[in-house]
Amino acid sequence: MSKVYQYNKENARRKTGTSSLKDAIEDMLELYKIRSKFNETYIVAYWEKIMGSPIASRTTQIYINDGKLFIQLDSAPLRNELLMAKNKIIELINKEVGEKIIQDVVFL
Repeated sequence: MSKVYQYNKENARRKTGTSSLKDAIEDMLELYKIRSKFNETYIVAYWEKIMGSPIASRTTQIYINDGKLFIQLDSAPLRNELLMAKNKIIELINKEVGEKIIQDVVFL
């Protein structure tokens, strides 16, 4: 005979001493001191989400090294426009990740 399991609020409560998956991942990032590397990877992976598709479509290369965001664009006018908005870009990216990761932006 098989046992039938039913959902009820009492069974759905979290056991004492357990945490959500999000909390567990956050703890792991802190424990192994890899949060900043994770955030850097996030910036590169979600560049289009952060900056929008018109800028992302003109971006040929992007990487981060020592707190500097290196961006290569295939449009000189866009490069000049973004150069004037450099501080806003830094602020926008750091706000997205919730931590001061980027200190400078370098256009290649």
